[in-house]
Amino acid sequence: MFPLLPFPSPREVIFFMLVLSRVAGIFAALPVFGGKKLPIRIKVVTVFMITLVCFPTLSVSIPQTPTDAFSLALLALSELMVGLTLAFITQIIFAAVEFSGQIIGMQMGLTIASIIDPSQGTQTQIMSVVQTLFATLLFLSLNIHHVFIRAIIDSFNVIPLGGWRVNGELIQFLVQRTADIFIIGIRLAAPVMVALLLTTVAIGIMARAFPQMNVFMISMPLNIGLGLIILGLTLTIFFHVLEVSFGHLKEQIYTLYRLMAKGG
Repeated sequence: MFPLLPFPSPREVIFFMLVLSRVAGIFAALPVFGGKKLPIRIKVVTVFMITLVCFPTLSVSIPQTPTDAFSLALLALSELMVGLTLAFITQIIFAAVEFSGQIIGMQMGLTIASIIDPSQGTQTQIMSVVQTLFATLLFLSLNIHHVFIRAIIDSFNVIPLGGWRVNGELIQFLVQRTADIFIIGIRLAAPVMVALLLTTVAIGIMARAFPQMNVFMISMPLNIGLGLIILGLTLTIFFHVLEVSFGHLKEQIYTLYRLMAKGG
């Protein structure tokens, strides 16, 4: 274990910078902390402070000190990739939430209703923003960010500095997790999708029975109103699906560590 300050040797300065690279990779892509809404200064201070807290608790070392700038840059890049890969697992859940919001918004006829997403700084459907805000509140209330802080420290015990490897199992695992975007997204949107599908069928039957009826004038407000009601009534299902998904994160993180530590 190295003392925190002062750094007694260039080797330990390199060690600190590599730890900083891994932590920065995690927080650069982690939901809530990685969005554009959070000022860059706060991100930098947060990453630096967490690195300062983690650094004195680590007992790992660099297998071989880089002798040139290019080797050091490659080593720092590999540490950055460890962090980015870890954060990617959580981004999948939030991507699924946004996907479900897109589906719900389309079914409700809100495709043209776009607002600025405060977390990303881009225009997106209003239902996606609402769903993402709900997911963010649940993420923080379940203390999932604490899981990631613990996982940062544990990562150095499982994946040594410079120990990041790419192999077939890792790629397969990431592809499988990417497919969860559609699985989780459909589960989140299913109640509203089913309700609005039945509504559309009912309106279609009414249009056949009463040809003079203006279906367009009836369907739009009905879909929006019914969609909001169903969404409110099924919030417990929404939170349950997300809670289960967040509950699997810890297992997925350590599976990811094991695969990244394997040789190619």
